[in-house]
Formats: sequence, C-alpha cells, structure tokens
Amino acid sequence: MSPTQILILIAAYFIVLILISYFTGKEDSNDAFFKANKSAPWYLVAFGMIGASLSGVTFISVPGAVETKQFGYLQVVFGYFFGYLAIAYVLLPIYYKLNLTSIYTYLKDRFGPTSYKTGSVAFLISRIVGGSFRLFLVAKVLQLLVFDQFGIPFTITVIITVLLIWLYTFKGGIKTIIFTDTLQTLFMLISVVVTIFFLANALGLDSATEMYHYVQSNAMSKVFFFNDINNAQYFIKSFLSGMFITITMTGLDQDMMQKNLTCRNIKEAQKNMLSFSVVLIFVNILFLVLGLLLTQYAIDNNITARKDDLFPTIAMLPEIGFTTSAFFILGLIAAAYSSADSALTSLTTSFCIDILDIQKKPKEHQKRIRKQAHAFISALLVLVIIAFDAVFKDVSVIWELFKAAGYTYGPLLGLFAFGIFTKQQLKDNYVWIIAIIAPLVSYVINTFSVDLLNGYQIGFEILIINGLLTFLGLILIRRKQH
Repeated sequence: MSPTQILILIAAYFIVLILISYFTGKEDSNDAFFKANKSAPWYLVAFGMIGASLSGVTFISVPGAVETKQFGYLQVVFGYFFGYLAIAYVLLPIYYKLNLTSIYTYLKDRFGPTSYKTGSVAFLISRIVGGSFRLFLVAKVLQLLVFDQFGIPFTITVIITVLLIWLYTFKGGIKTIIFTDTLQTLFMLISVVVTIFFLANALGLDSATEMYHYVQSNAMSKVFFFNDINNAQYFIKSFLSGMFITITMTGLDQDMMQKNLTCRNIKEAQKNMLSFSVVLIFVNILFLVLGLLLTQYAIDNNITARKDDLFPTIAMLPEIGFTTSAFFILGLIAAAYSSADSALTSLTTSFCIDILDIQKKPKEHQKRIRKQAHAFISALLVLVIIAFDAVFKDVSVIWELFKAAGYTYGPLLGLFAFGIFTKQQLKDNYVWIIAIIAPLVSYVINTFSVDLLNGYQIGFEILIINGLLTFLGLILIRRKQH
C-alpha cells in the first residue's frame, strides 16, 4: 500500500468512529460519559473488552516475541483465566454493592482519604504509562509507513493520533466506547485471521489440519517451561504472574472496570467477565500462531526484521497484496485505539472523581470541568509519548509495559488485598509512604535478583513481590485494636 492509500484508509476508519460517536454521544451528560447510564449490553462489553485488553502492544509485540520466547506467553494467559474468576466473584460484587463510579472510592470508605488518593494516583500513573506505551508503539509504525513519506515530524503524528481519540470520545465517553470497541475488536481479529490465511498459503499449508500439525511440530510452539526455576518463563512464575496481572491490571484498574460497571447488574457483569476470559485464551493462541508463521516466513525469505518490526515489515511487503496490508493497517489502528480511547476516558473519570471531587462541585459546572479534564489528559498523553520517543528505541514493548506496571500496580494490589482480606484499620496518613517504599524495594530486588538469589531471574512476578511488600508495610502501620 502507498502512504496515500493508507491515509485514505485511516480517514475512512475515523469517519466511521465519529459517526458512532455522533449517535451515541447525543446525551452529553456526566452519567453517560462515566457509566453509560448503566445500560450497556453485557455481550457488547465482553466482545469490546477483547480489543481493549490486547491493544496495539499485543498486536505487534506478542507475534514478534515468538522467535525468542516460543509460546511461553500462553502460560501467562492461562493465569489470566483464574484472575478473571477472582474479579468476577470477589471484586465485582464489592463494586456493585457500593454502586461505585470510580473503584478507588472503596479505599476511601475502607481506610480514609489518604489511601483513596494514593490508590487513584497509582492508577493514574499506571494508566498514563500503559496508555502512552501503547500509543507510542502505533504512532511509530504509522510514522514509518505514512508520515515519514510526507515529511511530517513524529510530534505532529502523536498530536494527530491523540486528537482523533479526543474527537470521538469527548461527548459520549464510555457510552461511545462500548460500541467503538466492538467494531475495533472485530477489525483486529479479521486482520489476524486474514494474515494467518495468507502466510499459511505462502508456506504451503493448504488446510487447517496441515497448519495445526505444522505449528505443533515447530520448536517455536513450545508452551510449558518446567526445567529451570531460575528462568523468567518458568511455568509457576508465569502462571501466577498472569493471574495477578489480571487481578491488578483489570480488576483494580478503573479503565477495565469502568466497562464492567456499565452493565445493568452484577449477574450481567459476571457473564461478561466469564465469557470474555474464555474467548481471550483462543484469541491469544491466534496471535502466537501468527507470530510463528511470521517468523518462519521471515526466515524462509531472508527477511531480517525481528521483534516489534516483524509484523509491520512483512504486512507491508508488495507480495503480501493490498487486501492483507489494508487489514493489517485496520487491525493495528483498531488494536491501538480500542485500548487508548478507553484509557483516555477512564483517566478523565478518575481524575474528575478522585482528584477534582467533581461530585462536590456545583451541578452547572460539572460538565465543563469534565471537558476541561478530558482535554488536559489528552495533552498529557501527547507529552508522555514524545518523552518515550527519546528513551525507547529497540524494545519488545509488551515486556517493558508489564515491568513498568509491576511497580505502579503493586501498591494497588497490596491496598485492596489488605482491605478485602483483613478487618483492620490503617494509620491512613502513612499509607502513601508505604506505596512509595514498596516499589523502590521491589526495583532493587529485581535489579540484583540474579546475584542475590543464586541466579534466579524475576519475570512478571515482580508484581506479586511488590504487592506483598505493600501488604507487609500496611501491617506495620495498622491501628491497634481496642
């Protein structure tokens, strides 16, 4: 595809999203923006959450990592499933019982205002970092494929990227996103299936049975790693990490939970979570199969691109054909924006409710405050993405994203666990100190783990360590029972 064709495709795509925004954003109220009036169909929420969970990071980085990590990521995905069970039957009942808009209000009721602000700030940092990582990756790909050809600098690319999200979310918020995420998930999955179909034909695999045996017999399809506990991909480490990543990055994340809280009642929210958790396993298998076929195709055709460059490079080759390239672009944009638009909305929601206390402002000013916060968060994302461009040059982004989240989500995990599994109160004014110390100690442990722990490599389980340190720190500042 030529840069001009890609631009036309992107323009057409966003015209569709803006049309959806027009019809879903007619009720320009805070209740519709924050909670979709609690009327969203659970099956649309479940389907749309697939795209929001995977994002442009998964779309690019999971296939690109297969060559070096095989199908080991699937061990983490199996852990996801059990994490979703914990969310459905432990966290969702709490959120619905308290009728929360921001889930961090729970910390205010349980411990006090400092715990509440600490939790919401931890989320804001986590989601700004995560959302910016995702958009950064996609903006870099669009820069390479399109905007470099027109001499447009990366800064302008980032501004355009975020501005488009702002444009179709500023009125309808989460109500609009329920529908746009459904469309974007569909585009993303079609893109993966179309690319797999092309690669299978190019590799001489004429049927689904042949492809199954080809993948199964390939050394890159190894799923389970039991031999070396020091290996970052060791099964128990990966499985438990996946479980806790899900509990924190979904269950304790305003972004993902805001979608669940748009369902009519707790039963529908649980149906959404359970159906979504099963489908997500098969979707991740598709991405890993795609990664194996991409890697093999690159090896067979002497293509040197690897990691995050692998999928974009092959997808845009002339021999791939217009249809496959077009669906790659659609899938990439859909994957990126299905997570980025909900991130912008949830950040706006948390900032308005948790930081600005919008519910305490005069009714006639609340909508204006929400719109100003929405614009502010959009500008902040632009600045962070541009900063990332100066730091990250050659990384497999999904691993960096999870490592960063291990530090920022750890205090949330410790706080919620202490609140749910103990009945003790805290010296609320000291909570923020624990929330800073625990990630710092975790970072030191992670940095020197090989030397300190006889060669043991810490992987995703840094999140568990961080949460445990937070929990232990909270024990030290608990109030004495009288």
